[in-house]
Amino acid sequence: MEHTCRTKLGLTFDPWQNQAGSLALAKRSDGRMAATIDGVGMSICRQAGKTHWMTGLIFALCIIRPGTLVVWSAHHSRTHGETFLSMVAFAERLRVAPYIEQVYLGSGDEEVRFGNGSRILFGAREHGFGRGIPGVDVIVADEAQIMSEKAVDAMTATMNVSDFGLMFYLGTPPTPEDKSEAFTRMRDEAWNGTLRDGVWIEFGAEPGSDPNSSTTWARANPSFPHRTPAESMKRLQRKLSPESFLREGLGIWDDAAAAAIVSADRWRDRIGDGPESGKAPDAFGVAAHDGQFSVIACWADAEKRHVEEVFAHLRLDLVCDWVAERAGRRAPVLVPNYGAAAPLQPMLHAKRVNAKTSTTGDVGRGCELIVEGATAGWLSHADQQALADSLAGARKKLGRDGAAWTFDLKASTQNAPAMGMALALAGAAKARRSENQRSTRRVRVMN
Repeated sequence: MEHTCRTKLGLTFDPWQNQAGSLALAKRSDGRMAATIDGVGMSICRQAGKTHWMTGLIFALCIIRPGTLVVWSAHHSRTHGETFLSMVAFAERLRVAPYIEQVYLGSGDEEVRFGNGSRILFGAREHGFGRGIPGVDVIVADEAQIMSEKAVDAMTATMNVSDFGLMFYLGTPPTPEDKSEAFTRMRDEAWNGTLRDGVWIEFGAEPGSDPNSSTTWARANPSFPHRTPAESMKRLQRKLSPESFLREGLGIWDDAAAAAIVSADRWRDRIGDGPESGKAPDAFGVAAHDGQFSVIACWADAEKRHVEEVFAHLRLDLVCDWVAERAGRRAPVLVPNYGAAAPLQPMLHAKRVNAKTSTTGDVGRGCELIVEGATAGWLSHADQQALADSLAGARKKLGRDGAAWTFDLKASTQNAPAMGMALALAGAAKARRSENQRSTRRVRVMN
């Protein structure tokens, strides 16, 4: 594709565009497109060269693959119109024009037709464009952050008979009002490591970065400053509201739209029966949020872990009595070293319970175990709404210098159950290691 653009169309790409093209058009060993099932998603700020990259890629594909049918849509008519006019200008270039048979300019019938039978159709989704067109090979969904699940389903169905089948979702971080379920879900799956048959490419500055700094602009926009000058960034910043500039100018996602720790679908798949009746938990985790204490129990065996919220209350003394009665002296109880739950550790210790103050490493390991267990399938739960809501509202806070990530308590909601689950899993992991060490010592003594 890159060779065709360079030698036939006179079009060159920057390194990031070549790398993105390599990912988007990657093939598996059987020759099929690697992203043909889940598609190619890209979250990128405005004025970065996205349209230039996509234009070259699509025109080259149409030349390389005779008879290719492409549907290119935007949500708004204005965006669609501007994109189509840029395509018309590109098709009229001296080195491109020989491959073009005709350009149709009629409203609702915009099309670029190639001499080899390939076609690119253009339209706006707000007018229903893209539905019911048979035999589509490639779909380019611009403004994908304004695209509902129903729109995706309708457009994807048009590729059912294609032997190529590749869909591009291109957009900026959505606003809270946007119907962005499909775009956000794809991003969630990518950040969770569960996007197995697709590509997700994201450019953006770190949340909290200085929006006036050229360093931030360079982090967010791969074309700054060699193609997008500082004047363009300043113009965009003054044109947009501060919130819109963070999304559209710097590619920063809102906390509300940030990636879920575990997707709702995957969490539902992990519902399990749990341990047999009367079996004592192997570890407990206790956390608090907004005055509500949550006690999570974890049952562990050699291969599986099961978690449940076993007690919740507003009073710390009742939580202490409940845990002391059921944890005994051996099962570890991990408690945060901050907040309303912190006093529980000495209270339980006074009752001769194996209560421990959790470290940052414990929290990080527990968070990783949640994702690992949900992804690999060895973690199950009892389908409790409190735990599901807490996990759905949990957000990541990345550690520094390679440290494990933990929950971002400022951005997360209903923290207690999710934090308690992380602590219970970490406590169970510690208990299993201690038991293995004791078993190893016993074997050595017997030998």
